[in-house]
Amino acid sequence: MRVIVSAGGTGGHIFPALAVINKIKENEPNSEILYIGTTDRMESTIIPDLKIKYIGIEMKGLNRKNVLKNIEVLSSLNKGIKKCKSIIKEFNPDIVLGIGGYITFPVITAASSLGYKTFIHEQNSIPGLSNKILKNKATVIGVSLEESLKYFDKNKTFFTGNPRSEEAVNAKPVLKSKYGLSKNKKTVLIVMGSLGSLTINNIMKDILPKFKDKEYEVLFVTGKGYFEDYKNLNLPKNVKIVEFLNDMLGVMKSIDLIVSRAGASTISEITALELPSILIPSPYVTHNHQYKNAKVLSDSGASILIEEKNLNDKTLIKEIDKILNNDKIYDKMKKANAKLSIKNSATKIYEIIRKTIDGDKNE
Repeated sequence: MRVIVSAGGTGGHIFPALAVINKIKENEPNSEILYIGTTDRMESTIIPDLKIKYIGIEMKGLNRKNVLKNIEVLSSLNKGIKKCKSIIKEFNPDIVLGIGGYITFPVITAASSLGYKTFIHEQNSIPGLSNKILKNKATVIGVSLEESLKYFDKNKTFFTGNPRSEEAVNAKPVLKSKYGLSKNKKTVLIVMGSLGSLTINNIMKDILPKFKDKEYEVLFVTGKGYFEDYKNLNLPKNVKIVEFLNDMLGVMKSIDLIVSRAGASTISEITALELPSILIPSPYVTHNHQYKNAKVLSDSGASILIEEKNLNDKTLIKEIDKILNNDKIYDKMKKANAKLSIKNSATKIYEIIRKTIDGDKNE
């Protein structure tokens, strides 16, 4: 199989793309993969470091605050489409995949115009701008959440789940002792992504000392750049702090409750692991995607939603106590997550890609 993969901007797009690449390689080890990303975002270093063939395209996202700057965006888009056509012709793939981020727009547009088969994946509950346009160009479409199906052509759209879910299920649990935690106590993981959040960190400095005397333990991930801010903070023994987790999925398999943002990949990992959660959606993302993602889980009873503006020691600790101290509530949340999860998403996507290449698009 010869495949071009495009995804970029954030780990929420890059890591699902890698999950698909890994599944393709698992099933067809001799596959040739070319990854097209940006020249200046996360994927431009992550992907080459993994020894995956990579080509960067100069591309900018729409500026929603200064419309005049979008003249430059349109110029880079036209150049990007032209370059992508040249790359695609030379590589001559069996299929081109767009797994999220604005970089997918020129890649899928170019592939479609040249007559190549294409697959796009929507991770959020409501489609982003790129996929709203690309849905008419794509040969086949996958969505992470069932409620997203209504935004796409039912004849070519599949409820696949998010490919990160399968990696979460297959992750090896991490011993809690690695982070100074007791194996006999319940653990709450609080994490706001690899980069962390300035707003949340400022709030957590006030909240963390108030976990004193709780029966459970707390592992707080500050995010890169914030760890030093906690050096002089007097913390109780049941609170541990780290800057970053390289084994996030393994840690998630070993804990009892997670407090996190509500990005699409995070949602898929939480539901796949049937992990009760308290979600604090980032209010700074386009179209308030994270709030809508979190609402899907909270409405089903799988999670508690706390808006960032309402986050304080009383709201957070009250909800943590309620979940961890009531087995009925806890079990109900686990069962609700199980109903939302797809545990073999990467496999589903691989099978759809294989059938699409073989011409069996609508099964």
